[in-house]
Amino acid sequence: MQSRVTLDLLAKFPGASVLDIGGGHGQTTGAVVEAGHRVTILGSDPSCEARVRGWTRDGRAAFVAADLLDPGLPDRSFDVVLSYRLLPHARRFEGLVATLARLARLAVIVDYPTQRSLNAAADFFFGLKKNVERDTRPFRVFADAEIESAFAAHGLRPTARRGQFFFPMALHRATGSAGLARGLEAAASATGLTRLFGSPVILRLERG
Repeated sequence: MQSRVTLDLLAKFPGASVLDIGGGHGQTTGAVVEAGHRVTILGSDPSCEARVRGWTRDGRAAFVAADLLDPGLPDRSFDVVLSYRLLPHARRFEGLVATLARLARLAVIVDYPTQRSLNAAADFFFGLKKNVERDTRPFRVFADAEIESAFAAHGLRPTARRGQFFFPMALHRATGSAGLARGLEAAASATGLTRLFGSPVILRLERG
């Protein structure tokens, strides 16, 4: 789901140079590389290259280790800046937004858990989530307007948004059934629930 949405939102920028900030998890690296984009992954430590080394070893992607908030890269040095699984855990949220915006020439694509979803009860269900996932961390849930306002201060406006899942991922992991998860999410999508209340949201913001 994440890879499909990412490629859809990147489609208007063929062959783009893409900086994936905090992208050492490698969740979309392969898909973005195979789609013909030039990918650079920015990690906070050299060890963050471990999961993406299959792409960086042979030059299909590049890896840079630097401070995520102050990587020392020139302004607008990449067509698109991508960042997943980072905003909800950022202690300096405004600083991260400023860095994403500064480095992007055309667009920024981010994901975040939205209050307009079942994530609104994230604090209440955190104990259950931790029992299921074991290594989960507390995370911030955002109002959509909060994200949009933060990027608007740097000249970026939303041009596309996609909700990924209606049901919490912890529920899908608890059931342990990919088939059941697909069925539940297909039903939610067909009834419009995912479009209205899906989370995490993947948001594309562009200049102008």
